[in-house]
Amino acid sequence: MEENKVKRIKELINILNNANRAYYQEATEIMSNYEYDALYDELLKLEEETGVVLGNSPSVNVGYEIVSELPKERHERSMLSLNKTKSVEELTDWLGEQEALLSWKLDGLTIVLTYNQGELQKAVTRGNGEIGEVVTNNAKVFRNLPLKIKYKGELVLRGEAVIRYSDFEKINSQIIDVEAKYKNPRNLCSGSVRQLNNQITASRNVNFFAFSLVKADEIDFHNSRKNQFEWLKNQGFEVVEYKMVSKENLAKTVENFSEQIKSNDFPSDGLVIAFDNISYGQRLGATSKFPRDSIAFKWADEIKETTLLEIEWSPSRTGLINPVAIFEAVELEGTSVSRASVHNISILKNLELGIGDTIEVYKANMIIPQIANNLTRSGVCPIPHSCPVCGESTSIRKINDVEALYCENPDCQAKKIKAFTLFVSRDALNIDGLSEATLEKFIARGFIKEFADIFHLKQYQAEIIEMEGFGQKSFDNLMASIEKARNTTLPRLIYSLGILNIGLSNAKMICKEFNYDIERLLNASREEFSEIAGIGDVIADSIVSYFEKESNVINLRHVLRELNLEKIEIDEAAQVLKDKVFVITGSLIQFENRNALKELIEEKGGKVTGSVTSKTNYLINNDTTSSSSKNKKAKELGVEIISEEEFLKMI
Repeated sequence: MEENKVKRIKELINILNNANRAYYQEATEIMSNYEYDALYDELLKLEEETGVVLGNSPSVNVGYEIVSELPKERHERSMLSLNKTKSVEELTDWLGEQEALLSWKLDGLTIVLTYNQGELQKAVTRGNGEIGEVVTNNAKVFRNLPLKIKYKGELVLRGEAVIRYSDFEKINSQIIDVEAKYKNPRNLCSGSVRQLNNQITASRNVNFFAFSLVKADEIDFHNSRKNQFEWLKNQGFEVVEYKMVSKENLAKTVENFSEQIKSNDFPSDGLVIAFDNISYGQRLGATSKFPRDSIAFKWADEIKETTLLEIEWSPSRTGLINPVAIFEAVELEGTSVSRASVHNISILKNLELGIGDTIEVYKANMIIPQIANNLTRSGVCPIPHSCPVCGESTSIRKINDVEALYCENPDCQAKKIKAFTLFVSRDALNIDGLSEATLEKFIARGFIKEFADIFHLKQYQAEIIEMEGFGQKSFDNLMASIEKARNTTLPRLIYSLGILNIGLSNAKMICKEFNYDIERLLNASREEFSEIAGIGDVIADSIVSYFEKESNVINLRHVLRELNLEKIEIDEAAQVLKDKVFVITGSLIQFENRNALKELIEEKGGKVTGSVTSKTNYLINNDTTSSSSKNKKAKELGVEIISEEEFLKMI
């Protein structure tokens, strides 16, 4: 019963946080205030009944804090490493006639938690096993960690802080500098948990999974580690996924885990097996390095021989050109693999990679293809003197004793990946299927050199459907999305060009001023742009400077050949809000979301901004008497606060 209540708490937190995210970050509403309040009240009631309050619950507000350094603290009990084996037979011999818990060996950062009087008192990293760093404030913002629990005695437990692969990829995609990207989720997690500013930790979506109970006095676990895990679940903790095993089902269970790792969103580098019989395990004691009640299992890497066919040079947005090994396809861990990153020139030289060499390849942690060894070592293949994207010269730079290849051309298209990402984004041309990572691959292979090339990707069908992550269906979906994008508007097109300081709202205002005539817009002067209400000299300089560059105009005309621009007729009589500036805040009743209200205001000639200033004419807020920061600011500046009803009467 208690476990079901905790499960419902987690469901409610997820639902309510999604609603908050939609409302506060995306200006949309996915549920009514009535429904939200009912679910929130249910959450409060369950938290009171169970004593469980999780760190990501909307009922708590964990304060952000910046510290000058992380204090060190000695562990009450030393944290030993685990002995390891790659043999299922050895694992079976170790288990003998006992039963045990087989679980993931998660690849993150080990944390020791202490609770007193039902509240999180302390969190300390493993450190060197004797002394760790105190990260209590950071642990308070872990996504799934209980800040309060029902048990009021002293509880000490150990677990792993981890970051999902999906969150890792999302965070890495936002880092422009390739060399600044995190190498793996473990490095990202370690850096996130050991932050001096826990607001950064909170943004990284760190999760905690308990794997060992150290102390919980006066609780009878009936000498069972499994019972400890079940008790921790009822206290609100997520425990590492586990299965009960004996020598009869151990091999099959290991095999099941090995299948699951391919789709697992959490990083792991093996399994842990620990005796269920607590006293039996304690009687075995420990060596100077390892406990004897548990052991780690590492999968033996499946290594295959193959032939190196070529080295593909893949440029990135920083100018770094990475070598990628292309080899005859081999089956590894159940999938066909034909390419692996070599990372840099130093590794290329160390492996003495030459075309035609016999190499050994494997999947690190059963996921990432790597070259294990070069058996023939014919000598380093030629390193290109020109960039495969722009054709300009390259150079080898040595940073921290690592050699890497770089493109020297500041205007190389590979360095302009952000421009292409904006061009295909939702508010611009809105082309699904062209993520930043996919664009980077297409640019690196020379499929895309300018915006218009996106509309000619069909000629590379054979190559694209063979690329990792693609297939015929993905290609067909992409082509359909590109065809759909051909029908667009001039404001979306102008916004998609990535002109400095030009957002979609500004683009709409500018296009409307020139009656949606692209030729008039291209030939307009700085003065003509400056005279548009809400534009000003800075934006005028940006747009004129952009079109003064001949290559930009040429690229735009190439794109225009591919598009069907919707003709927008301006009804001057309907421009009742012309030159009026609005700010929208609070919940809406008459409109589906803030974007719908914003579009109506712009359609009537008005402008919507995000903050109240002296230039604001109206603040739209249904709660006109609220003490919100925007209402206070509006009153200070003498800006009129109106409700939706008053706004609708106005138009």
